[in-house]
Amino acid sequence: MFLLLACAVLSVGGQTPDAALRERVRRLFPDAESISAKESIPPHFKIFERGPDGAPRLAGVAFLTTELDPLERGYDGPIKILVGLKSTGILAGISVVEHREPYGHFSVDTAEFTAQFVGKDIRSQFRVGDDIDAIARASITVQSATRAIRNSSRRIARLVLPPPPH
Repeated sequence: MFLLLACAVLSVGGQTPDAALRERVRRLFPDAESISAKESIPPHFKIFERGPDGAPRLAGVAFLTTELDPLERGYDGPIKILVGLKSTGILAGISVVEHREPYGHFSVDTAEFTAQFVGKDIRSQFRVGDDIDAIARASITVQSATRAIRNSSRRIARLVLPPPPH
């Protein structure tokens, strides 16, 4: 009975949290051949695609900002963002997994906000009002989310991705 209850508590919309997260990863990397199990140091998924020679090659990584930059907070607490980072240092995209806004949903969970990160180089400035669009009434959350995406992307690139060719 306890096991049944535990499974029911862990499932989200008929999926386990891990399965739901992997589905979000798949949406960020639609051409992925395979996705690794979540590795622990630092926490991330490796995404593989078929290379020109037919062998699997590392296409990128996906990770949660809260697992790499846990102290970054929005207006009403942490913002959990799944980031897809190509092995070239270019963002495949982001997906806002969880955040709270006390005055409604109008900030980082919109399609307009997330779309501006697709194709963004992690060496960019990530400056709100400059290369990241500001959102009225959500400046604290937007600043925080942008910092979390920038800092965690740069950190995981240094730790996990191969260095760029010279």
